[in-house]
Amino acid sequence: MLDACAELVDEVGYEGLTTTLLAERAEVAIGSVYQFFPDKRAIVQALTLRTMESYLQRLDERFASNEMTHWWDGVDAGIDEYITMHRTVPGFRTLHFGDVVDLHLLDEQRDNNGVIADQLARVLTERFGLTDVPKLRFVLEIAVEAADALIKLAFRRKSNGDERVLLEAKSLIREYLHRQVDGRDSDRPADEPAEAAQPA
Repeated sequence: MLDACAELVDEVGYEGLTTTLLAERAEVAIGSVYQFFPDKRAIVQALTLRTMESYLQRLDERFASNEMTHWWDGVDAGIDEYITMHRTVPGFRTLHFGDVVDLHLLDEQRDNNGVIADQLARVLTERFGLTDVPKLRFVLEIAVEAADALIKLAFRRKSNGDERVLLEAKSLIREYLHRQVDGRDSDRPADEPAEAAQPA
């Protein structure tokens, strides 16, 4: 049923999705749908959780390759896999990580991109030994929000993603994280704004 749901949201969008359409596409009785899911939101939530697990598994596989020598390689892999899923995973371009349905679809307390940032912080600390502190999670959440917006822009411009926009997105995120994680701002508390640039 989740595969059928992914196909349908790409065709009709979340608003056009109904349990009746889902039952027809999955070739099951409508009662079978309600046996597992009370409504279409619950179906999409299950699909989104599966997608997040797939995304994290993809990252784990990339990290296990031992081809990455720096934390930025992990961030780069995270962006690349996000782009690949836009291109190849049914339903992902429409639903992303659930923000189309509910900003808190993955977690009642945190918004969806915040959950993704937390997961990225976990894998980066485990793989590259970064210190998992609130500052790291904060800057990753900013990076995820920025990357998400720019990648969506790339796929609005071209069906397979505008490469110019995607390259700019990666460059922007890399520069920001390099400054925040490796640069002079690395010890500044998460809630303290960066100093304004001084005039020459």
